[in-house]
Amino acid sequence: MFRTRYRFLYILLLGIYSFLNLKFTEGDSLLDFEVNDYILSGFILLFVVCIWEGNRLLAMVAERFKLPSLPYSELITHFLASIFFIVVLSFLGNYLAHFSAQAGETNFRLILGFNFRINLFLHCINAISFYRNKMEEMRIQAERFKKQKAEAQFDALSKQLNPHFLFNSFNVLSSLVDQDPVSAQQFINRLSGVYRYLLKNQDNKLVKLKEEMKFLEAYIYLMKTRFRDSLVINNQVSSADSNKYIAPSTLQLLIENAIKHNEVSKISPLSIEIYQSKGHLIVENSIKLKEQEVESSYVGLANIKNRYAFLSEENPLIIHSNGKFTVKIPLIEVEEK
Repeated sequence: MFRTRYRFLYILLLGIYSFLNLKFTEGDSLLDFEVNDYILSGFILLFVVCIWEGNRLLAMVAERFKLPSLPYSELITHFLASIFFIVVLSFLGNYLAHFSAQAGETNFRLILGFNFRINLFLHCINAISFYRNKMEEMRIQAERFKKQKAEAQFDALSKQLNPHFLFNSFNVLSSLVDQDPVSAQQFINRLSGVYRYLLKNQDNKLVKLKEEMKFLEAYIYLMKTRFRDSLVINNQVSSADSNKYIAPSTLQLLIENAIKHNEVSKISPLSIEIYQSKGHLIVENSIKLKEQEVESSYVGLANIKNRYAFLSEENPLIIHSNGKFTVKIPLIEVEEK
């Protein structure tokens, strides 16, 4: 507080206030000598300047030599040192008032009391400013920790990948190598493209929709190769929102979730619709749950909801009705730099 750039304005205002207060309470009548208002106001302003500037220097010293074991030692040390400074200043002020070392005891007490009140007032304001700054520092630090925690959670979520996907892909590839080498080569190319995308974007919080759709094309190829006609995926996403953003692998997780919990067979094919509407990307699948309950690690939908809680004020909307399971993902607009 003492080092504010507006300190000279505050000193002037405090000096004027102190003078008016002294005149209003007739405190000047207690002095042992007569003094006109101009000289009195000058002395008061001089005292206020000395008290403020003296405290400013003490604050610099106290800050430099503060004790690390005491979080508020700077404030305490500063105030204690200022009391000694006020006593010395009052002696000097009393001497200057009389131009004599034999200054009156009553005048000294009045000057000491005046200076002490000014000093106490300034330290009260300084303490308020001190604690306010400490609270602001704590708030900023708490926000920083909160952000770091959220980012760490987000990074952990973005790196999650169902190990069954890799295992099943190798099974499909193994069967293709003997039966259809050409298809096996195409499968390898698409599989490498999928993992290239995952590795490239594992540290990215957002990707453009057009990049996600290109990745999805390769992923759908792998799923169609594995399930053939048992899986029907109708991708109707146009290029209208291609420059909007989405969390990486969101669509893969939604398709994976639908396959995991529903029957996928020639008798009961799984149908998945992907389209966009009113700033949302919508993934909708028919519901025919597997007879045997699937053990779930809750990676899919929980992953998406947790990531979007970090990325956007709008959360994904999950609707389960009329034999359809629908997930609406908000498309995020990012200003290009």
